[in-house]
Amino acid sequence: MEIFNLANDIKVVYVQADSFPNGIMAAHQKLHSLVPDIKHRRVFGISRPDGAGIIYKAAAELKEADRFDHSGLQIFTIKKGEYLAELITDFMNDVPQIGNTFQKLIRQPDIDPEGYCLEEYINEKDVRCMVGIKRGQ
Repeated sequence: MEIFNLANDIKVVYVQADSFPNGIMAAHQKLHSLVPDIKHRRVFGISRPDGAGIIYKAAAELKEADRFDHSGLQIFTIKKGEYLAELITDFMNDVPQIGNTFQKLIRQPDIDPEGYCLEEYINEKDVRCMVGIKRGQ
């Protein structure tokens, strides 16, 4: 586990999954079909509890120069700051490792109770799992 600093807010467009965890792949596939140059953008998964379930958003960075029609997508801002993080290499060989990692991260005492779980897909094999640290710590 490490502390990872997001230096700036990141504005993203997203597709919300119809269900969790079964709808995650479909949400990412839809996002990839709607966002041009997605291979040249930062891609994220954003999740947080909602009642008895979990809301999951497949997200891609929205750039200042973007002129594509993203009216069918919703916008969210990933907040800058410090996150507890763990890098998972070759995650497709053990996808449940992502959930297990988040279970470990959210049990830490200094996480932000108003935050969210954040996956940053660094490439097609590696993902960084993060949860926000309480502000002012």
